[in-house]
Order: sequence, then C-alpha cells, then structure tokens
Amino acid sequence: MVESGPRYLVEDMLSGLYDLYPQMRFDLLTCYAGLPKTFREDRGDVFRVTDYPGGAGRSQLYRQLKPRQHTVLGIVCAGEPIMTKWKWAVVAQIPAKLFILNENGDYFWVDYSNWKTIRHFVLFRAGLAGSGAVRTLARVFLFPFTLAYLLLYAGTVHLRRRLRT
Repeated sequence: MVESGPRYLVEDMLSGLYDLYPQMRFDLLTCYAGLPKTFREDRGDVFRVTDYPGGAGRSQLYRQLKPRQHTVLGIVCAGEPIMTKWKWAVVAQIPAKLFILNENGDYFWVDYSNWKTIRHFVLFRAGLAGSGAVRTLARVFLFPFTLAYLLLYAGTVHLRRRLRT
C-alpha cells in the first residue's frame, strides 16, 4: 500500500482487512513518521521514502519490493499532492493488481471493467466533471489569448520606453 494521502484512510481500511484476511501480509510505503494505529508490525514492513533519497535510493527500493511478489498494490488518491511521483513510479515498477482508494474510503480496481469509473475519476481530478468543467475548459481555451495579450502589452510598454529615451 502506498500511503499517499491522509493517514486515517489507511487506518480505517487496515482494521477491516486484517479481520477479513487473517493471513494477509501488508507492506506500507509512506512519508509519515510513525505507524498507522491499526498497523501490525508482525504482518508487514514499512518503507519510508525518506530512507531512499535520489535515483539510486529509488532503485534500491524497487529492488527490495520486487522479490516480495506483491499480488495487490493500493494507492491513496485523495486529491492531495502527497507522494504523487512516488505512487505512480511504484505503480510502474511493481507488477501487481492495482486498486485506488479515494478520500471517501471508496475504492475501485484499475482494470478494463471499471473504465467508466476510471474516466470519471480522472475527469473529476482534472476539474472536467460537473459544474467546474465549463470554467476549466474556458481557462484552457482563453490561456493562449491571455498570454498573447500580456506579451503584446509588455512589448508595447518596453518599446515606448525605449523610444522615449
């Protein structure tokens, strides 16, 4: 599990998982100090991103994770920019079935059968779902014109200044 969001999400999920799967091994990749309240150290290991600085450190982490042959990989996508690069790098490196846990404690498996859920999730995170979609699309459309106007204005001001001196 990549704990890339609020800690309470992992704590709530863990208590239920330990009850459902008594033999489950749960490894945790986190940036937080300490352990989640419901984490059982006898049933998993904790990897802290601060222990693996730089590219060489990340490579070392991947070398440690691959032999464990994880069958399931979970990431927290709670709309907070916590460990964003780490979670997607781990997804790319570890061959495991992926599920995403959101800020409501809901989850979904990342596979073809959930393509509508995944599409809605991506559009929502990008601000392209609901009432915010029109505003976001308008910003995207108007950006080049706004940039061109500002560049022309700045060019005009500097050219006037140069001509006066």
